[in-house]
Amino acid sequence: MTTDLSIFRLILDASIVVQLVMLLLVVTSLLSWTLIFVKGRHFKRARAAAEQFERRFWSGAELGELYKRVSARRGKVGGMEAIFESGFREYVHLHKQSNVEPMAVLEGAQRAMRVALNREIEELEMHLSFLATVGSTSPYVGLFGTVWGIMNSFQALGQVQHATIASVAPGIAEALVATAMGLFAAIPAVIGYNRYSNDLERLVARYDIFVEEFSTILQRQAHSN
Repeated sequence: MTTDLSIFRLILDASIVVQLVMLLLVVTSLLSWTLIFVKGRHFKRARAAAEQFERRFWSGAELGELYKRVSARRGKVGGMEAIFESGFREYVHLHKQSNVEPMAVLEGAQRAMRVALNREIEELEMHLSFLATVGSTSPYVGLFGTVWGIMNSFQALGQVQHATIASVAPGIAEALVATAMGLFAAIPAVIGYNRYSNDLERLVARYDIFVEEFSTILQRQAHSN
């Protein structure tokens, strides 16, 4: 007599607790893979938008004209464009007031850019914590299913007079499937989180450099007028 140890049969024959653990891991794995692809497109668009705007910004275009083109795209501005729009809008607003000192104008524009920068960082960071949670907890969730399955196997083993490997193997095998599924959910999530955390740091550094460079330009304009 042979025992069917296929993955499908092991899952069907597992206890309800182990099956619930497996279901939870499958759902979290699907969610994390979906998020990995969504965030991948998000960061790709953000990098492309930053490169495109930097080319326009440093092409010698007049800041007022560039601001008009950017602000005309209401609801579609993000990333470096949003930082530029916020800073230049505040600069123009304060510069029109004759009683405001040039340094106060510059500081106001910098504050506006920092607010926009923090908003962009918050959007880029959105849902990354989910990947970190899946990567750190999935192996332990799978391990819980494994421990539970092995515990049930030994309880069943204690109720028979003659224990054999064949009687224990299915229970242990189905328990180990939970560990494998936990690792399957965790590994892509950890890789995705590390990848996008690195992309986030590089984008934030790029935005920070732009804020400093644009502040220098505004400072020259504020003192020249």
